[in-house]
Amino acid sequence: MSNLTSFPTATPAATLRASVEAWLREFQDWLCQQLETTDGTGRFQEDAWQHHGGGGGRSRVLTHGTIIEKGGVNFSAVQGTMSEQAARVLLMPNPEYFATGVSVVQHPRSPLVPISHMNVRYFEAGNGEAWFGGGLDLTPIYVDEAQGRWFHEQIAEVCAQHNPTYYARFKQWADDYFYLPHRQETRGIGGLFFDRLTVGKDGEAEALFAFIRAVGEVFGRTYTELMRQNANLPYSEQQKQWQLVRRGRYAEFNLAFDRGTRFGLETGGRTESILMSLPPQVEWHYNFPIEPNSPEAATQAWLRKGVDWLTETSRPA
Repeated sequence: MSNLTSFPTATPAATLRASVEAWLREFQDWLCQQLETTDGTGRFQEDAWQHHGGGGGRSRVLTHGTIIEKGGVNFSAVQGTMSEQAARVLLMPNPEYFATGVSVVQHPRSPLVPISHMNVRYFEAGNGEAWFGGGLDLTPIYVDEAQGRWFHEQIAEVCAQHNPTYYARFKQWADDYFYLPHRQETRGIGGLFFDRLTVGKDGEAEALFAFIRAVGEVFGRTYTELMRQNANLPYSEQQKQWQLVRRGRYAEFNLAFDRGTRFGLETGGRTESILMSLPPQVEWHYNFPIEPNSPEAATQAWLRKGVDWLTETSRPA
């Protein structure tokens, strides 16, 4: 398991905004170190930037690692006033905003190591409303049922420590959110997705803040373990091509449906950092054939909503 002895703890600050921003900066440092240690040779390169409305961020991208072909761990803390049209599109109660978060996407070399995503974020609107959001999920190129169940068990346990309703609610939300309606398939095997956990309405600030810290910790712990378990498994050229095809599905979701991408582009964010999530290589084929009863067909059968990963009776449809 990952070395979690240095996982950052929240330090009280003058405001909730300052405390969350400070923790997110430390979390970015911690997660980059965990991923670098697990990869073995890859190192994140930092690119600091400023936002036109105020604040900025630190984009960190690792390329050409031993396990990770391209991965990003981005921190931002920005503020400004969005257009009225953007506020309507993003369902913001006020065009003035402050937003801070860490966004993570990892694209491994091997088709046997899952693509991973995680983000945790905090928003304040100009009318005084404040909320947390985030999520994490896996997109395996080839679904390993035992590993999928283990991943969901880990996140279910974390959810139970904070609210007994969280896993069922946020797992369903992830199924609905990480979905490609034009393909009628989920992006991967899901995980958690939650948005607008509003301070005072959905919980006290410290409890909600503690939950996003736990989401960050379980992501770092589980994903580095999956990296270690799968990185050295042999794979074929056919499996590599299937990875490139499935990466195309990932790109389709991020460009057409991802809310974080929309928010960044609608508010004039830094394009290179926003599109960090896209894979380095991808293929689209017209009417790509999937052989019946093949490993590719088995994975495709898992890509549906409503799989109960916590039971022993889950099987592809």
